[in-house]
Amino acid sequence: MYSKLKASLQLRHSARLLATLLLLWPTLGALWIAAGGIPGIGLLAFFLALFFLMHCAALLFKDLVSREEAPQKPALSSNAAMVLLAAFCLSAFLLILFTNTLTIMLSLGALLIASIYPLARRHTSLATLLSGSALSFGIPMAFAAHSGDLPPALWLLFLGNLLWFVAYEAQRGMATRESDQHRGIKSAAILMGDADHLIIATLQGMYLLALFMAGVRFELGGFYNTALVIAAAMFAYQHHILRGDQTTGGLIAYRHNN
Repeated sequence: MYSKLKASLQLRHSARLLATLLLLWPTLGALWIAAGGIPGIGLLAFFLALFFLMHCAALLFKDLVSREEAPQKPALSSNAAMVLLAAFCLSAFLLILFTNTLTIMLSLGALLIASIYPLARRHTSLATLLSGSALSFGIPMAFAAHSGDLPPALWLLFLGNLLWFVAYEAQRGMATRESDQHRGIKSAAILMGDADHLIIATLQGMYLLALFMAGVRFELGGFYNTALVIAAAMFAYQHHILRGDQTTGGLIAYRHNN
């Protein structure tokens, strides 16, 4: 059983680890902002453990979804994978119970939105908005877990992260657009079509604006604004990459976001 679990979790390990890190950094950033500096070791350990559990759950969830879209011989049966998925999710929820009521309510909201995603993915190209919203809930959860409060400015961080999520998911979708169309899979990259570069650049610009406004509200200062300028330069470099072959360029640009 252990060897089968290990094989199953390694199916998409590197790709899912990158996806998990792209969600971890904004959450840790929000935690640092909420704490006004370095957060307590207990709270930091809580979020790292939570993301480890959700990373394992994401591996299993992606495996189950991919079986429906492209049947394969799995290392783990569907029933076993679903049991393990439930176990990881339950473990994460039990961990959240050690926080406060607001954090628990936010986690349930994220779970509700995430549960709609598989159905939306079959019927709309905008399902990325649902998954991005659910996965951005780590930002308000960081504030709630630290102080039990949700300052209005945090929603600028939430909005910025959602815009960034859609942008880099579209970059990743550019790499698999042809195969996704052939398999009947809907994605943001397919919906964008020939306007993908312009739309991604617009999303990235709106992301920078949202983070700049958040920086003003939280009084984060010059170092923070300098980091945003560096981020803008990185986005420009990503579009330079995308001018080449979109299959390889899309993946390189996506990974560059880390």
